[in-house]
Amino acid sequence: MAIHLVLPISILLSSFSGAVVSATTFTLTNSCGYTVWPGLLSSAGSPPLPTTGFALAPGESRAVDAPASWSGRIWGRTLCAADQAGSGRFACATGECGSGTVECAGGGAAPPTTLAEFTLDGAGGNDFYDVSLVDGSNLPMVVVPQGGGAGGNCGATGCLVDLNGPCPADLKVVGSDGAGIACKSACGAYGRPQDCCSGDYGTPATCEPSASSLFFKNACPRAYSYAYDDATSTFTCTSGTASYLITFCPSISSLKSSVSSNSGGSTNPAGLPLVNDTVSFAGRGDRSSSSYPYAYASAPCPLVLAAAVFTWLCVASHHRLRL
Repeated sequence: MAIHLVLPISILLSSFSGAVVSATTFTLTNSCGYTVWPGLLSSAGSPPLPTTGFALAPGESRAVDAPASWSGRIWGRTLCAADQAGSGRFACATGECGSGTVECAGGGAAPPTTLAEFTLDGAGGNDFYDVSLVDGSNLPMVVVPQGGGAGGNCGATGCLVDLNGPCPADLKVVGSDGAGIACKSACGAYGRPQDCCSGDYGTPATCEPSASSLFFKNACPRAYSYAYDDATSTFTCTSGTASYLITFCPSISSLKSSVSSNSGGSTNPAGLPLVNDTVSFAGRGDRSSSSYPYAYASAPCPLVLAAAVFTWLCVASHHRLRL
């Protein structure tokens, strides 16, 4: 009799515990015209993901399930190949994680790299996420929550603009053909405390946006542009209610599809603006010091149009995806 009683109880407890633990799905989509190798890094003490790196061909998607309370980073590596000279070591021109294989195996992204950062089931029962250009940029990337409920600041974020071309010369990383393949942050380029928000500049009161960070912010107003850019760049969804679509090189049409499918088919009555991924420059140097060695980026009409896409995302699904 005891055996018959224990077995159902153990099954019940197992079923209950299985219902409590839930996974969050990240769907990574490559809308670039070239292969991207996503890298995934779990934070210290965070449970591991089933993969830490793989290849995504143009147009390909892959789902990755993250365990409850996971935190870490996701990014795209570009221009990757195995060494043909004999070692066979796998390496990438941007986003390199140093593992020597397609799997990053605990290695983080070498800057400059566009980063998607997540903390699942964080404070207040919320998922926290952002797209960061603090370490520079190597390709456009957008995060769009699918679901998420009506609470919090649960909306699309990221960078629609390919900054590799318009990147200031002193920040630009070029490939073997001389074309831009990434754009450094000022911290990465110069390492000065005022650029890195370190030393005497290690607080929000003392570390202010530079002309370099404004280049990124003007182009990508929802992304982190420097260390203390929290107010406009951190987003939250109620934990356990959202999955996340991460798109490399997103197009307006793909954003429209992903947002509309999450908002009951809402549309934008004003229509979608076109995006021209260029940046113009007005003068040189920091606005407070003529010796500051950065290009100051203005926000011309094309970048205003890019920002307008995010405005449309807000209008199209105000009750589900608030920006």
